[in-house]
Amino acid sequence: MAMPFHVSNTDFENRVLQASQPVVVDFWAAWCGPCLMMAPVLEALAEELEGRVGFAKLDVDANPDLAELHGVGGIPTLIVFENGKETGRIVGFMPKEALLRRLRALLPVVQGEPSPVYQ
Repeated sequence: MAMPFHVSNTDFENRVLQASQPVVVDFWAAWCGPCLMMAPVLEALAEELEGRVGFAKLDVDANPDLAELHGVGGIPTLIVFENGKETGRIVGFMPKEALLRRLRALLPVVQGEPSPVYQ
């Protein structure tokens, strides 16, 4: 079962920017209610898209420099990285079906996947 992995200042470049597949990074904090609501959504998508898209979590309180470097002003913020570059950004809580639609628009590897909503 795939789960989002935690990243920090020390391994962000290696695990996100140099990843062989796209990675969706969840910029979050433990005190953020919408961030906590987003966690099970990301866990479900990590399992559903295993092998095609990685999901990472970055605690903005523990890693404020990375949050600032990537222009994160509000949380939760999801940033999609592909080949070391930002290719998309989603701010705020989103239910699974809506988030999956947004990811399909941002990531070719997610295109054509049947949505659980329509099955």
